[in-house]
Amino acid sequence: MSVSIHPTAVVDPAAKLGEDVFIGPFCVVGPDVQLGDRVRLTSHVVVEGRTRIGDESVIYPFASIGHRPQDLKFKGEPSELVIGRNNQIREHVTMSPGTEGGGMITRVGDNGLFMVGVHIAHDCVVGNHAVLANNATLAGHVELGDFVTIGGLSAVRQFVRIGSHAMIGGMSGVEKDVIPYGLVMGDRARLAGLNLVGLERRGFQKDEIHGLRAAYRLLFGNEGTFAERMEEVGRDMGQQALVADVLSFARASRSLCQPREG
Repeated sequence: MSVSIHPTAVVDPAAKLGEDVFIGPFCVVGPDVQLGDRVRLTSHVVVEGRTRIGDESVIYPFASIGHRPQDLKFKGEPSELVIGRNNQIREHVTMSPGTEGGGMITRVGDNGLFMVGVHIAHDCVVGNHAVLANNATLAGHVELGDFVTIGGLSAVRQFVRIGSHAMIGGMSGVEKDVIPYGLVMGDRARLAGLNLVGLERRGFQKDEIHGLRAAYRLLFGNEGTFAERMEEVGRDMGQQALVADVLSFARASRSLCQPREG
């Protein structure tokens, strides 16, 4: 096993380090930390707590990973932070472990990009291929599906769910659940349509996108109640995979982000 540790780094002997790990100048690694193969801590990175970081992830200067959560109810319980493989965690990012009130674990998936100043609070669940731009923040218990993009200076309220392939515009305040494939924006974010650019970039077929657009127009139209429109869309289009994703998500939602009236 080849591990490179800079002489100025402080690494607890009990920490578990994979192969070809690089720990740069002035980093601190705690005793309960596990770093996967080829993880790189560039410099001035702090990793503490019961934190696991997957293979080939790179963490940049002044990130603080795994310190106790910013939750006054936290009493030192042995909670965890689990970060997947091949993540890029940029400068000044903070990620917190879970709490007793949220299942004791915060999970971050694979292949994510977390830009400068991103905050992921306790008990969040972040899917694969997430992109969070500069200073995007997730409050506690937030759930993100796969391929979610969150613009810079945006904030997501606690317990909010954001479906796969959704896009959150910059400087948005997200207070309600966002459907899969949705596009939201605004200081109190409202649904602004579908993330059509993202769907095309990720190779969805035109007929799938057309079906989703038709379902969206019906689902968020003006006739009848939302429950009635959901029933109609389910009856007429529920066999389409993308539409089924949206309906399943909406049925499980306590409060769904809606388009702005008018």
